[in-house]
Amino acid sequence: MGSRRGDGRGKAAPEVVSITGAPRAHSDDLDRRINRYLISMLIRTVCVVLVVVIDSPVRWVFAVGAVGLPYVAVVLANARGERHAPPPPVPAQAPRAAITDIPSGDAPGRSGQ
Repeated sequence: MGSRRGDGRGKAAPEVVSITGAPRAHSDDLDRRINRYLISMLIRTVCVVLVVVIDSPVRWVFAVGAVGLPYVAVVLANARGERHAPPPPVPAQAPRAAITDIPSGDAPGRSGQ
């Protein structure tokens, strides 16, 4: 779960510009999915603690969260990363006519003789 955003000395890594339709790196996708799972489980842990601590009808809201969040966390963790459609093909340009010999009278700098 290493971060690739900085070098640890306070400098931010330069922004990477994508010039291709290739998907992101598998390790980046995996890091994103792990982070989503951990955040969901952290919220679930807070719900479990609040179910024990709070003594009011609101406790049932936290109980539902504590029971339902594991399912949501697994679904989010197993969801693949962003799916991009391939970029639309660039329309081909019509071939240009080849430059032919310039008649001797029309060429600049020539006297036409």
